[in-house]
Amino acid sequence: MKRWMKYVRPYLAYFILGPLCMIIEVIGEMVMPIFLAAIINRANEGTLTISTSIGIAGLMVLTALIMMAGGVGGSYFGSKASVNFAADLRADVYKKVQTFSFSSIDKFSTGSLVTRLTNDITQMQNMVNMMLRMMLRAPGMLIGGIIMAISLNPSLSVVLAVSIPILLLAVGSLVYRGFSRFAKMQTRIDNLNNTVKENITNMRVVKSFVSEDREEIKFKQANRDLKDAGMHAMKIMIFMTPVMTIIMNLTTLAVIWFGGRMVLNVGMDVGDLSAFITYVAQILSSLMMVTMMFMMSSRALASAKRVREVLDETTDLNDLYAAHPEKQVEVGNIEFQNVTFRYNKTSEEPVLDKISVSIPAGKTVGIIGSTGAGKTTFVSMIPRLYDPDEGAVLVDGVNVKDYSLYNLREGIGMVLQKNVLFSGSISENLRWGDQNASDEEIKTAAEYAQADKFVTSFKDGYDHMLDQGGTNVSGGQKQRLCIARTLLKKPKILILDDSTSAVDTATEAQIRRAFREELSGSTKLIIAQRITSVMEADFIIVMNDGCITGIGDHTTLLANNTEYQEIYYSQMEKKEAK
Repeated sequence: MKRWMKYVRPYLAYFILGPLCMIIEVIGEMVMPIFLAAIINRANEGTLTISTSIGIAGLMVLTALIMMAGGVGGSYFGSKASVNFAADLRADVYKKVQTFSFSSIDKFSTGSLVTRLTNDITQMQNMVNMMLRMMLRAPGMLIGGIIMAISLNPSLSVVLAVSIPILLLAVGSLVYRGFSRFAKMQTRIDNLNNTVKENITNMRVVKSFVSEDREEIKFKQANRDLKDAGMHAMKIMIFMTPVMTIIMNLTTLAVIWFGGRMVLNVGMDVGDLSAFITYVAQILSSLMMVTMMFMMSSRALASAKRVREVLDETTDLNDLYAAHPEKQVEVGNIEFQNVTFRYNKTSEEPVLDKISVSIPAGKTVGIIGSTGAGKTTFVSMIPRLYDPDEGAVLVDGVNVKDYSLYNLREGIGMVLQKNVLFSGSISENLRWGDQNASDEEIKTAAEYAQADKFVTSFKDGYDHMLDQGGTNVSGGQKQRLCIARTLLKKPKILILDDSTSAVDTATEAQIRRAFREELSGSTKLIIAQRITSVMEADFIIVMNDGCITGIGDHTTLLANNTEYQEIYYSQMEKKEAK
């Protein structure tokens, strides 16, 4: 409970007022049968007068109005408390996910995180709302009903002493079985979300490979699994209703049977029997509420466990122990000191193996090598997207772990292999690089990135709305917008991970020229597949199988490095052949 009290405390007034209002309704429930019994008994005795009837009826109307006020107040405060509880919890879970490293995201999967942020927290919200409305009302009706029933006729109350334990035993058994089933159902929701997200995100690939049928089969399987898990869980609810109804009806029949005999033989008042039957109905309905509360709680507890897993996840990339959290990237020197890294920590083969290299500030460095050589992983160490298993990465002579993540990444600009744009206008996307950039600065950055020409061709220009992921612009246009966004940031270190692969060589040459002019003092690391993209670099790093196999300028490497020669001649020969 300590974990969740954080989300209760700010709205404690709502959490208190909601149940108190429901208690008002419960008191009314207890009083109403007494008024009804008084009318029946006096009518049966022949002592009921018009004035007495009007008086009792007036009290009943007043009680009903007070009950209504209590019920409305309880529902209102319960809703306020539960909605605010869920909103704050969702905000904290989202904030926690933002701190996750790539490995943490891979551990949970994107679909699972979406489910936990939406469906699981909604289940918890529903439970809080129900608990505030029922946690005092149901026990209050149960205890009050038992007390009132015993006070009316202790002998007849023996019926309840038999039926209530049977009912509680049935409830406990059903709740115990329900918990694991609801947990399994939430996992199936994860799987369905993952399947849908993967299909929609990669729709173009699916269509280009004409794989709609295959994806439909995957979806049907995930959907069927969720349906089966849902039915398996709902069977508990389905089975519970008739069990509860049978026990309630048998109890009511027993009360009528024995109570009727008492009216005939012992002289029990008919009004008291009527009130007793009403109290029995209240007791049994309160038990039904308790049962529903437990069933709903079992699903919510399964969801709470999943939400807690996200909140308790230890983020392996943080700046809690940063020695210089206030320091900023000011120059752009980079140094790798014997760096080794594995994605799978139990793997024998490292992705990067004892990498040592020094990159002076302001230099343009090309990085080239075969697919899977470790180029992207190499540059990902600089902004701490991953931490090395061994060795250290230094920026401006300071270990990257000693910077705050914000200050470190604020000084580094990255244009990734997968260019990501967000739904919104082009100008809104470009302002990710600088929130305060003027329209003129945005236009200048776009001109440097060779994006201004196609942007101004749109009817709305820089106000042109992009679809999610930038699917309504071409790959080359998307790359140029991402480059413009990074240029606006004016970083001290610029990392380009094969970021001009979708543009022609002439446009690429103009972009490289813009880097030299606009970011002349910045350190630039350019990962490329085309050798023409790095030939003009101050020096080039050649990588293979996680190791650096050569460092030097184009002329030096062409003369001395076998791997560089193979790349150069294979590409140049193809170019000449064309």
